[in-house]
Amino acid sequence: MRRASALVLLCLFTCFSGVGRGQDARFPGFATASTRLQREWEQAFRGLPDPNVMRETMQRLTARPHHVGSPYGKANAEWMLARLKEWGLDARIERFDVLFPTPKERLVEMLEPTRFTLRLEEPALDTDPTSNQKSEQLPTYNAYSIDGDVTAPIVYVNYGLPDDYEELERLGVSVKGAIAIARYGNSWRGIKPKVAAEHGAVGCIIYSDPRDDGYFGGDVFPAGPMRPKDGVQRGSVMDAPLYPGDPLTPGVGATPGATRLDRKDAATITKIPVLPISYGDAQPLLAALTGPLAPAGWRGALPITYHVGPGPTKVHMRLQFNWDLVPAYDVIARIPGVTHPDEWIIRGNHHDGWVNGADDPVSGAVALLEEARAFATLVKRGWKPARTLVYAIWDGEEPMLLGSTEWAEAHADELRQHAAVYINSDGNGRGFLSMGGSHSLEHFVNDVARSIDDPDAKMSVWKRKQLQRLSTAPNAEARTELRERDDLRIDALGSGTDYTAFLDHLGIATLDLGYGGADDGGVYHSIYDDFYWYTHFADTNFAYGVAMSQTIGTTVMRLASADVLPFDFRGTADAVRLYLKELRDLLKARQDAIGERNRQIEEGVFRATFDPRRPTVAPTTEQVPPHLNFAPLENALDTLTESARRYHSAVERLLSGDGHPAPEAARALDRLLIDSERSLTNSAGLPGRPWFKHLLYAPGIYTGYDVKTIPGVRESIELKRYQQADAEIVRVAEALTAQAALVDRATTIAEQASARGR
Repeated sequence: MRRASALVLLCLFTCFSGVGRGQDARFPGFATASTRLQREWEQAFRGLPDPNVMRETMQRLTARPHHVGSPYGKANAEWMLARLKEWGLDARIERFDVLFPTPKERLVEMLEPTRFTLRLEEPALDTDPTSNQKSEQLPTYNAYSIDGDVTAPIVYVNYGLPDDYEELERLGVSVKGAIAIARYGNSWRGIKPKVAAEHGAVGCIIYSDPRDDGYFGGDVFPAGPMRPKDGVQRGSVMDAPLYPGDPLTPGVGATPGATRLDRKDAATITKIPVLPISYGDAQPLLAALTGPLAPAGWRGALPITYHVGPGPTKVHMRLQFNWDLVPAYDVIARIPGVTHPDEWIIRGNHHDGWVNGADDPVSGAVALLEEARAFATLVKRGWKPARTLVYAIWDGEEPMLLGSTEWAEAHADELRQHAAVYINSDGNGRGFLSMGGSHSLEHFVNDVARSIDDPDAKMSVWKRKQLQRLSTAPNAEARTELRERDDLRIDALGSGTDYTAFLDHLGIATLDLGYGGADDGGVYHSIYDDFYWYTHFADTNFAYGVAMSQTIGTTVMRLASADVLPFDFRGTADAVRLYLKELRDLLKARQDAIGERNRQIEEGVFRATFDPRRPTVAPTTEQVPPHLNFAPLENALDTLTESARRYHSAVERLLSGDGHPAPEAARALDRLLIDSERSLTNSAGLPGRPWFKHLLYAPGIYTGYDVKTIPGVRESIELKRYQQADAEIVRVAEALTAQAALVDRATTIAEQASARGR
């Protein structure tokens, strides 16, 4: 009994600690002997990131506003370059000249039923030392709104998504000729003016409702972390689902000799003027609205009755911008690899903010800088990466990924040849590890997460993440999978941060990592996102800054030093199988819903709606979506599943024991593995947006940042383009088949190397 109890306790401890593997177990991609040496270097690395250094670095980088093109943004880039060189790294600044509009005139005034001029300003606070730097702060605005001068009634459109306009149609309300007022949330902000323009609106106002981003979630700043009534979310409204980066140089780097579009021909600039406002400014506009009562789900937390309008609120809106080319300064550092110098592991985070930007992005930048400092220290102690490390601190991310996109486009040929993996972060908080990326890296990044201790929970960050997901799982089936599946599923990636050009455009395997979820906040893109706010309400002691450096630094180290790049295509096949089920369910749900509606119309259940402001509209039947031929995708998936299984077995045999794979075999494997993510791209790109070339992951046309998996098929179904959906099924199937063939070639190399004794 005592022996059995001890075994039970041991199992419980192993489960709780999240180790789930022996201390002598091989790391993915490593032989046994290589793992032992790697573990020693990792332990040395994890002791180097210093929370006090991070704090000092953040205070320096956030001392002044540092948006792209600003004097302090340039000063920060030069300061970081000096530090990297001081540590002994080969570093330089690469400059790109990008279109970045800034406000010249902003006016919003209510003309009816009473007169009221909006403040459009965030007040300085005595408790917040950097909130009073007015001469350097960008005003509250949305970048890449067109100039405009419009006067019109306003209509409240909830979050301003396509489904919201369908609800307005049912209410008999149109935004044609009106100014749409939408609340932030439930999608990326640039979707709101895009959809408003498609429905005939002449302008768009976006406000932060306190239910989503204010006192409904907690005490407001400075008493608490949430957005105060005069706080405003700046941000880009570029139509980034078409292409990110400089609007004038799509597909090429914004270098001095680049051919630039005329601004009128830049497809990503909005079609109507748009401006963000605070909920303090929004309340008088919304309170004056009449018309139908807003549906229950549309009602925010302002102390008013929410109506949709139109009438009697009429608003005059006038916007003018300086349309300037400004310099973006990317800071690039390299540590050359000793055995595979032509294989690159790239690590990035941006340094520009909308204002002082402590949480977004400096909390991530300081972690990156500590990684770089730690690696420079290890190099002096004798550590040498096998593969070349490229550390990048991007400029111009906030206006829409300017620095990273232009760098990736300018270096596209080199990157296609050399880039093995890109690892991204974009700020950091306190709480749970988020993991997203290419599913061929799912097993690898789970293994890293099992190796990192959570500073608060005193268990592995992997285990804490598993427990969080168990607590929020929607059903018993999901909980069972969380308990029984070896790895946690990682998120598919859409867009909204600097990995986009690497994954979606160039087909480079990618990871996006960061901590958060245990620190509420509501100062995103405001003047209050600064050192004072961060050190009072976020990662106050920088413990999770250290965890971030340890997590991503370990990720970089393993990718840099593995005997063979640690790709595992079983994760890709499993993810695609899930996405295929979702596509089938999506099509079936639409078939059932439209079929039932048609039946009710034919039986007279639906009656014509009556609204005194428009003619009577009789409902009409709609074509039921046809069955789609998923067979090519199913067959390709089965082929990839078997290829992935065989490759995993072959590489496990190759790496078992104490030997190392022969250098020529390892290099041949790496060459194929580097190309594996490229095989999931198509040179023609996605329908209607050729810049996005990945066939498994992309931001949605009407979601912006949020991912659409197998986007060509999924969005064709959503947009009722069923012939296009069939064609996209074939394209995706061909990509999966191509990847399976590549994996089979890798399997042959691994099997032959094993037969020769490595």
